[in-house]
Amino acid sequence: MSSFAFGTYRISDLNPLHVEALKEAIDSGIKMIDTSSNYMDGGAERAIAAAFKKTDKNRQETVEIVSKFGYIQGENLLEYKENFSAQEHDEVVKYSDDCYHSISKSFMHKELTKSLKRLELERLDCYLVHNPEYYILDAINRGVKKDERLDEMYKRLQDSFVGLEEEVKKGRILSWGVSSNSFSLSSLNDEFLPYEDLLTLAQNAAQIAGNQKHSFTTIELPINMLETEGLKCAAWAKANSLRVLANRPLNAKYGNKMFRLADYDESHEYYNYLNELMEISDNDVLRPLYNLLEQLDASKYRFSWIGDYDIFLFTQIIPHIKKTLQSINETDNQALLNYIDIFLQEYRKTVSYECSKNTKEELKEFFSECSSSMQECAIKYLMQIGDIDYILVGMRKSAYVHQILSLER
Repeated sequence: MSSFAFGTYRISDLNPLHVEALKEAIDSGIKMIDTSSNYMDGGAERAIAAAFKKTDKNRQETVEIVSKFGYIQGENLLEYKENFSAQEHDEVVKYSDDCYHSISKSFMHKELTKSLKRLELERLDCYLVHNPEYYILDAINRGVKKDERLDEMYKRLQDSFVGLEEEVKKGRILSWGVSSNSFSLSSLNDEFLPYEDLLTLAQNAAQIAGNQKHSFTTIELPINMLETEGLKCAAWAKANSLRVLANRPLNAKYGNKMFRLADYDESHEYYNYLNELMEISDNDVLRPLYNLLEQLDASKYRFSWIGDYDIFLFTQIIPHIKKTLQSINETDNQALLNYIDIFLQEYRKTVSYECSKNTKEELKEFFSECSSSMQECAIKYLMQIGDIDYILVGMRKSAYVHQILSLER
């Protein structure tokens, strides 16, 4: 049966609850923490270091830290734009204005140094190439033929693998691997990355680096009860003595839609906070906020999954609120922000509850025999798959840690 690993995708050192949840997981016997250099712009790695400072050193030594490299975002992106060289520019894929990507050997060496510093470690247990298929996506958009883009993809992977083997030789990492969303796609999909060739590339990389054998040990990919294509990759990995980390156990794609496989309780305070905030903003100065609240209340049933709301929050709601608050003085501004913050917390609970109801109805065929929560059924489904070694679960509160780890007992 698979074990649980602590996934840190939305974990930040700035949130004490996140650090406390990590500490609780370590004290409770978690064996692996999965992170990445781009998670919360390095904040996830700093949170792990902060949690370790609060735990027993003997316990720390039983926890494996897995991190990743590839994304150029946040501070990394600002640094890249200020200092990039022509050679580095050729190795970088621009996905969007605020997200670039690279798996080059030179970039990896720099990223590992930064990650070790944030984690306050001298070496990393396992280091993963993070979604190398960004090059494939870019090549498809540029009209590059399939054979040509795969040849270039393998060339880039080979270079990256050599760099990883060099880091093994230096002792800065113990092993390495690949985390790829494309492993969960059909082999007929243009974005699919043929994983069967990775072992050959790993063996070649070890020889180039002067190592007797490669240290490629791990693959990570999305697997959940709605997305099962990745089980083929998992079976291949286990047949070749690689371990399998399954991510996105609760965020699932089905029929071109995203679903959160989890039940949420209804907020019993939502309307109290809504009415109070609307009463405060029922005046000429705050009329834009009043109108926004009316629109939000009418829209709380319309989000297909909570991720859609989170995007809407940061791209639409928060900018609108900031613009409205520019018209009032600083003292009133802070007081109003407190009301807005509490309301938005309750609004998100309400949206989550409505989304979970819709999910259970749309996916009733998958949960027809589920007598417990959707999240428990979804996780137990993965626990029974022999080819999965670790299930990565986000546990941002101590209560979540105990809920998840209790399923292993």
